[in-house]
Amino acid sequence: MSDEEPGPLIASIDDVAWVEVKAQSHGGRRVSVWEKFLEWSPERMVIYARYDPGMVVERHGHSSDHFVFVVTGEVTVGDRICGPGTHITLERGAVFGPLIAGPEGANLYEIMQGDPRAIPTDHEGFARVLAERGITPLPNPAVPWPSWLEARTDGDPASKAE
Repeated sequence: MSDEEPGPLIASIDDVAWVEVKAQSHGGRRVSVWEKFLEWSPERMVIYARYDPGMVVERHGHSSDHFVFVVTGEVTVGDRICGPGTHITLERGAVFGPLIAGPEGANLYEIMQGDPRAIPTDHEGFARVLAERGITPLPNPAVPWPSWLEARTDGDPASKAE
């Protein structure tokens, strides 16, 4: 145990690079989810996310509490349109989605307290939504996963082993 008092952890989104974390082809146009990792520790992950217009994310949950705040644009979560100022709380194990970014996309501020890996819950439904919209999923881009998260996986830290 340290005698040092904890201090503030300060990060500016202007000092953090965008990382492409998911990609799809919408009629030959690449559409993605981009994230700026503001904090990434075993205790929590804080991100500023940008969803390109029309991006679709599979219905999923996390093994952590997850808080989402819509900063700009809109995202449809299931059947609900969530515009700027919308706050979403997902307790550990709760699921939501699919998430579909609006015509201008969306910027989200997200906090996960614990294991941030996504746990997909409706592969067939996701495949149907993609087919209905003429969307082709692309391989997930390489993400610079922290070593502590890679150590908890069997080679794919992007999603939790089921």
